Amino acid sequence: MGHHAAIRNMRDRQNISQLSAGWEDAKTMDLQKDEVLDRLADEANVAQFVALRPVAGGLKQSFCRLRDMDPNTPFSGAIEAIAALLAASGSAMVNVRSYLPHDPRSREFVYGLTSVEAALAVVTRFANEGLHLIVNETIDVRDGGVSGVVQGDLIEFAPDDTPRCVEKPGVVSLPFEVGMKLLTLVYGFRPELESRPGRRTEFSIHPLRRGWRGTHTLLWEQEDDVPGQAEATARWPNRFSRHIGDKAFGLLMAHLAGHRVPRTLAIPRRIAPFSFGTATGSSEVWTRTCPAEPHPGLYTTVKGWTDPFALLTKEDPSCDVLASVLRQDAVPARFSGAAIVQADDTLAVEGLAGEGDLFMLGARDPEELPERVISDVVTSFRALDTAFGPVRFEWVHDGQKTWIVQLHLGATASTATEVVPGDATHWLDFTVGDGLEALRVLLADAPEGSGVNVIGQFGMTSHIADVLRRAGRPARIATGGI
Repeated sequence: MGHHAAIRNMRDRQNISQLSAGWEDAKTMDLQKDEVLDRLADEANVAQFVALRPVAGGLKQSFCRLRDMDPNTPFSGAIEAIAALLAASGSAMVNVRSYLPHDPRSREFVYGLTSVEAALAVVTRFANEGLHLIVNETIDVRDGGVSGVVQGDLIEFAPDDTPRCVEKPGVVSLPFEVGMKLLTLVYGFRPELESRPGRRTEFSIHPLRRGWRGTHTLLWEQEDDVPGQAEATARWPNRFSRHIGDKAFGLLMAHLAGHRVPRTLAIPRRIAPFSFGTATGSSEVWTRTCPAEPHPGLYTTVKGWTDPFALLTKEDPSCDVLASVLRQDAVPARFSGAAIVQADDTLAVEGLAGEGDLFMLGARDPEELPERVISDVVTSFRALDTAFGPVRFEWVHDGQKTWIVQLHLGATASTATEVVPGDATHWLDFTVGDGLEALRVLLADAPEGSGVNVIGQFGMTSHIADVLRRAGRPARIATGGI
């Protein structure tokens, strides 16, 4: 710090000391929000801010952090401070948070103010009510990043939201180190977060550098001595799996759990491409569309490379179904298939020799598999079940080992005679040879209370069975059907 900067900082500390005169000893009182934020900024990146407190005759600056300025640089008044913050903000907008001294709960919050006059009007109104104020740069929570909370060994987060997303359904919930590895793979940097017993940290991470330190991670609040410890619960679909695509998220989870996943390049709509997985030794690739939520067999999966942008434009012109396209190493397939947990808790492993795309579409019947292949798939299932609970997955066996090429959570209610158990007022016949699209049309047009009588050979692990389960209508297998 230079000579003049040191003088400014000393003078600023003197001003803060004078402002604090008469307050109760901080050793016996909780710190105020602006003091907490100032201390947090000493060690971490925070959104650029100016803190103001009401005093006789107007407003008094307490703390501030602006990029390329010394900590707590004093301004001549609120107008100059807000003008400097607006100029420094990457969004050219500021928010105003109001609170009462020593009350941990925030009061009114005003978002996205674009002028000094508008911000000054808000802070003046709040100050007249005796409220203290933090004016901070507006951070776009829809920039492709995520916000969330670290508490002990738990990390939870979601895109397009503030850290309060953890109070809503659909957040990712993972052990801290697993979550950090996932975020590092997806965004290309390790977030500046740490796990500490009893500590709760609200954060956001951003593809572009933000905040007074200009890094990718922002901290918003931090508390110590927080009681209790919650358990992580890996569940998807969730808001982040929809953000990058269901297939991509499931494969990431399998990869992070230590399973063989073919090397995959994910090309999402809303964030930069990222890669994960293990090289298979093949120079061939698959191109797979990746919906936000599963749509079995509906969107393109093709062996070989195809223009992902043309594919997205053709199959999802509204841009609201397909979250990404995956370029995936091909596995030299000796056998391929799928595995599901059935209603009686037994594992059904089905497949055939070679590549399994036609089997999954119901165009080829399952075949008898070698015992070694079944044994390897069962071993993979047991490890996945230990990590996530009951799962459904598609697999490829190269003659030596099993590769996971899709992973979903949950058991099924299927049995040897019923895909979906239940009674119906009347039954509609569906012939497997008519294909998946015909089945979708039949289900879309089926009257209320009807069920599906499935005629023909198909696998319980195929997309035909999956589409029937997702429709939720009773579906039984006709005599001789399987």
